[in-house]
Amino acid sequence: MTTPDKKQPETVANLATQRRHVAHHALGTDIDLTLFGSDRSDYLTQACALIDQYEDRLTVNRARSEVMAVNQAAGQHPVQVSAATYTLIKRAVQLSQQHFGFNALIGPLVQLWRIGFSNAHVPSDPEIQQRLALVDPQRVVCNDRDFSVFLEVAGMQLDLGGIAKGYIADRIQDYWEAFGQRAGMINLGGNLLMVGDSPLHTDGKWRVGIQDPLTPRGNAIASVTIGPCSAVTSGIYERHLEFNGKSYHHILDSKTGYPRQNDLESVTIFSKASIDGEIETTRLFFAGGPLSDWGKDRPDLYGAIFVNKQRQLTVVGLPPTSVKLLNPSFTIL
Repeated sequence: MTTPDKKQPETVANLATQRRHVAHHALGTDIDLTLFGSDRSDYLTQACALIDQYEDRLTVNRARSEVMAVNQAAGQHPVQVSAATYTLIKRAVQLSQQHFGFNALIGPLVQLWRIGFSNAHVPSDPEIQQRLALVDPQRVVCNDRDFSVFLEVAGMQLDLGGIAKGYIADRIQDYWEAFGQRAGMINLGGNLLMVGDSPLHTDGKWRVGIQDPLTPRGNAIASVTIGPCSAVTSGIYERHLEFNGKSYHHILDSKTGYPRQNDLESVTIFSKASIDGEIETTRLFFAGGPLSDWGKDRPDLYGAIFVNKQRQLTVVGLPPTSVKLLNPSFTIL
């Protein structure tokens, strides 16, 4: 007795190292998604669709989104949002109320400076002082019963740009892992998330470059050998405004209204979750350097690398042997 032939999956030599890749543009940046050992590209295209859906909900660079609906109703009435948007807004507001540098109500200052956009300019001090009255995270009401958010003062604006990419990267990883994908790389414009063990090296570790703050993206000054993790960088080189011989970067201090001034060019956080990398890069950048108790009782925070304006690197938490200097004009302290 014979039975009909069943179509078998195509056998591919060294399947684990076969890569599928897609480039995408969203969240105001170039995005690269890569899967290793996957038998289909749907997981990449669906991940891009997921990114677009989150951008539709969270962006403040369009006239309509859930966050924009909250902003447009400031001082008038609460706005109900989706569960995912509410969860992220509530966490962002709670973090903002800790006053360590991150402030999701920074929107009025971001829109005033517009650094990174074609109409960027240096505002007057009176304009800045006026906006400072609108960035108080204590003036936000989050209602768990109906997922509503109310900004109490007209002119207040949420801006989740300091946390959204990390949140979205984590959701892509959740999606891939739900379908059994074993290894991949998520690059949301410099926010990296390495999923699973690397099939590119026999030790299963990934190689992550630390960006040279003084040159275009892609030039690394050091390489870190590490397991599955997120790598998030905050740097003053990413977006800046040149005016009257002075440079203004995009990391605004909600206490002063001006770009945060310290000796750092960048700080990179290695962590389990990408959203935690976003949060901790802000915390450490505003601190201006290592904190003595940073990472204690937090096994999900793997380490940090600081690059200062004297071209020096400070490594915290990572094994010294895992960091390799690539540019001799920099030194590791």
